[in-house]
Amino acid sequence: MKPDLDMTLALLERGPAAFDALLHTLPEPLTTCTEGEDSWSPRYVVAHLLYCERVDWMRRVRSILEHGELKTFEPLDREGGREQLKAMKVAELLNEFAAVRQGNLKELRALHLQPTDLERTGKHPAFGIVTLGQLLATWATHDLTHLHQVSRVLARQYDKEVGPWKRYLGVLHCEGHSERD
Repeated sequence: MKPDLDMTLALLERGPAAFDALLHTLPEPLTTCTEGEDSWSPRYVVAHLLYCERVDWMRRVRSILEHGELKTFEPLDREGGREQLKAMKVAELLNEFAAVRQGNLKELRALHLQPTDLERTGKHPAFGIVTLGQLLATWATHDLTHLHQVSRVLARQYDKEVGPWKRYLGVLHCEGHSERD
């Protein structure tokens, strides 16, 4: 199956609700837990998602459509979002993430992208030439990566408590899969 724009939009629409369902009313110790030093808490993941939503995805979409390969994307501060983390509770982060995503999807739909537009190219500072289709697929997969990460962080809090069932719980054996979780 080759995902198309409608499938990608369907995933992007559901991302904020998935995080909200998982985290919105959890006790604070679960939203602030980590897997250890230099790892991200579920709350920080949402701050990161909000930051990316504000400064990255649509900026890069517009760059591809307006400048193509002539202008390199601004590098993303992968640690961006720390300020929101300090100032906002998880419920506020989730609500803001949902609102900003909704606005971004409205803007994306207003572009009336056609399948040929997905082949248009831009220039990433590390990867070089990338297509709009790759960018949009990455946006949707970015949500899924962080849902996986949050699930793993939450599950790890029960690592010892599950006792002998641990061998059947794959999430407790899973390591991070990105360069920097």
